[in-house]
Amino acid sequence: MSKIYQTPFFVDDEALKKLKLVAVAYSHIDREDFPTEDSYEAEVEVEDRAEEVIAEIAKLGVAVKGYAGNQYFLTNILVDKPDLVINLVDTVRGKEGLQPAVPGALELSSVKYTGSGLRGLVLGNDRHMFKQMLIAHDIPTPNYKFIKDMRSRIPADLGLPLIVKLNESGGSVGIDNKAVKETMEAATKKMAKMLEEHKMHVIVEQFIDGPEITAAIFDDGKRKHVFLGQKTFRLQPDGKHDFTSLESYEDIKAYFYKIPDQDIIDRITPLVIRAFETQDYRDYAKFDIRYDEASKTPYFIDCNPNTALGPDKGLPMTEVLLLHGIEFTHLLKSLLSKYAVKI
Repeated sequence: MSKIYQTPFFVDDEALKKLKLVAVAYSHIDREDFPTEDSYEAEVEVEDRAEEVIAEIAKLGVAVKGYAGNQYFLTNILVDKPDLVINLVDTVRGKEGLQPAVPGALELSSVKYTGSGLRGLVLGNDRHMFKQMLIAHDIPTPNYKFIKDMRSRIPADLGLPLIVKLNESGGSVGIDNKAVKETMEAATKKMAKMLEEHKMHVIVEQFIDGPEITAAIFDDGKRKHVFLGQKTFRLQPDGKHDFTSLESYEDIKAYFYKIPDQDIIDRITPLVIRAFETQDYRDYAKFDIRYDEASKTPYFIDCNPNTALGPDKGLPMTEVLLLHGIEFTHLLKSLLSKYAVKI
């Protein structure tokens, strides 16, 4: 049986008293900013999640206030002058590609904030660039083709089955129960449909059968902590393959997490730290990994440098940490402490 991590994160209760005001920045959501109903629904809960984080910070005795990531965001921040901004912004005007605008504005104004900076968000929100960085640093990722438009062709030797994804989107948007395609013809049709519906570049990727693993990493300023959760699916979305589809987000019993075998933990953990560092992420992040049991190779398939943060047990990072006995409150205190000690 695999061991459960018990190492606590760094916390400084005295330093927390220095915080006069903490700002929680969250995405401003308008339906007209999103190309499809699915992409809108994937983001619409962000204000509720921000309120939950605000409530948790208040419980720590720290003054806190929420700020929508809209055109008034920076003005409001400059007026209130918070000591720290907890950046929960996923999208700006419905686009993940504009996410770096928030840290960019805060950097320009010398305001401290949590999470990845501009470079980390640019790399993390572009699957093509993410994969290129992985390849450059000898981190396994499945064979793939970056598709700009219908003039692009899927290489015949890419390897079946295939899965088609949006190049710049999270939350499994575009990945339905029939996302895995067994033929080149079916993958091409799916590719054309996604290009038309989402007006966005896509990735056609070799699908790796085997366990799907969520890796959460948290840097408390003293060391980088890695926690892995292996998904056990109740039902296969397409009746053949195990994977996380958009529909599975609506089914709380679609899968549950278990701690992977120690051999898997030992193989994946150093790669997670390497990916975190080479992608220039900061504070915390989430990686999605497919593990090929035959070759014992962990393939990194996705990342989120600004992964959903909050006490909700349905959030992947929160759920994986709880699997290892780590409460969200402990992570939050450590995150605030990391910046409070520098005040």
